[in-house]
Amino acid sequence: MNVNTLSKDKDPMGAAIYDFHANGKAGKLRVLSSQFDEDEIPVKTLFRSLSQMPILEKEALKLATGKILDVGGGSGCHSLALQEMNKEVHAIDISPLSVETMKLRGVKNVELANLFDAQFADTFDTILMLMNGSGIIGELSNMPAFFMKIKQLLNPGGSVLLDSSDLKYLFEDEDGSFLIDLAGDYYGEVDFKMVYKDVEGDQFDWLYIDFQTLNLYAAEYGFEAELIKEGNHYNYLAKLTLK
Repeated sequence: MNVNTLSKDKDPMGAAIYDFHANGKAGKLRVLSSQFDEDEIPVKTLFRSLSQMPILEKEALKLATGKILDVGGGSGCHSLALQEMNKEVHAIDISPLSVETMKLRGVKNVELANLFDAQFADTFDTILMLMNGSGIIGELSNMPAFFMKIKQLLNPGGSVLLDSSDLKYLFEDEDGSFLIDLAGDYYGEVDFKMVYKDVEGDQFDWLYIDFQTLNLYAAEYGFEAELIKEGNHYNYLAKLTLK
């Protein structure tokens, strides 16, 4: 499991975010994978306001209480929305250019940090993991480490608000059945690499986890998983509460 932060020369998303904030526009943020065709993230969407956010994100921000940790703050859109709601939020990101941009945009408490770094130690009432927030877990094999870490960070009665997607729709047959190789790797484990202009990041693992699997792991590690809301396309918002 990665516990590091990025250097600026390996920070394509941060470079795109910094460019957009500075110039009001950005080039193409390319997303490469050995499992899928090349894709692109429209950088403008990373700067969305509360009114422009999907319903799952709006619901998560509404439910966030107490001292809030915004994991993978990016451009700071969620932290800024929480500040507008007069909520206390601390944002972290492994991207130095994203952290710089968040500071420039007015995020009050922001830190260059990796959630899984042993040096990152504080306590929170709510941990927000949005925009396919389960992704940073990387692989199912990292789930025990993830739950151990959030146990350390949560105050008694605290919870994680996390969104993800069930990629089973990629394996749907014409008759509506799902052709998933249960003997292979978990179907929600994906590898990605991002490229922005001449900045090429390293390949990284990203985890999309279905709610049933998340619920099984949560129960094993002393959490109660609640399905808060489902989106339009196999995506969902879940709440993990420490029992």
